[in-house]
Amino acid sequence: MGAALTVAPIPNTWAFDSSREGYPMETSTDLYISLLKKTLSFSLWPEPPAPYGAFRRRKGPLAEAVIAGVTKIFAGRGLVIGIDRRLSAEAREGGEAWPGYADTMVGMKRLDNIDACVRTVIAEGVPGDFIETGVWRGGSCILMRGILKAHDVTDRRVFVADSFEGLPPPEEGKYPADAGDKHHRYGFLAVSEEQVRENFRRYGLLDEQVVFLKGFFEDTLPDAPIDQLAILRLDGDMYSSTIQALESLYDKLSVGGFCIIDDYALAPCAKAVEDFRTARGITDPLETIDNISKFWRKT
Repeated sequence: MGAALTVAPIPNTWAFDSSREGYPMETSTDLYISLLKKTLSFSLWPEPPAPYGAFRRRKGPLAEAVIAGVTKIFAGRGLVIGIDRRLSAEAREGGEAWPGYADTMVGMKRLDNIDACVRTVIAEGVPGDFIETGVWRGGSCILMRGILKAHDVTDRRVFVADSFEGLPPPEEGKYPADAGDKHHRYGFLAVSEEQVRENFRRYGLLDEQVVFLKGFFEDTLPDAPIDQLAILRLDGDMYSSTIQALESLYDKLSVGGFCIIDDYALAPCAKAVEDFRTARGITDPLETIDNISKFWRKT
């Protein structure tokens, strides 16, 4: 890539999907990728009831203890206590609720953004691999690998970086913005590496182009075996997880590559992004994806 390359932010409405006005589906590649996005997000089916207590505590300690006991008894009989959540189409599309069965939390708007960014760097020859830091069930990375497969791209890797044990407790002395953070208390966020690998396998996309980086970011990212990136997608929720990923990986992002911030709506994450952009003098426009996420293109 020469110095004469001119890049600009892609419109936040741009996506390769027949459901988006102005982009008719014409090829089997488009059909496959569209179906992959809909399957990963579980958007082809109604949102199922959520297991009680999977997301947050709703009652007092005594009630919770009783419900936990009843839940355990029911589980032994193959039954689940669930809550029927009436999510709007807009909430599901924007990834505004933790899903029950979906392989990703991000919703269709953010999947469209990943699709557009990945296909742009492929089409324009922006060099580098792809990474997501914080993958949950792996859906965003599965989509990245699926797009590479659909376009017969064999010289890029998808890095899947996660502790696979949930989020770390906040280090309030080192990262004051994370004070009081409770993400580490949610077992729902801890998905094992074995399960994520199995999710890739179910889609037929687990191969040598998928690289797992297991551990907390401060331990794995500084020395990660990555020379160059074209897609840097951050989904770590916290200030610490976000700033560690940016400090370790942003210099490896190619000109013309995309930096995607999944959790910008969370104040600690937004502060980490703004602190980093200010310290580095980054003025590339920060574009909105949906009510939660933003991205920019490195110039």
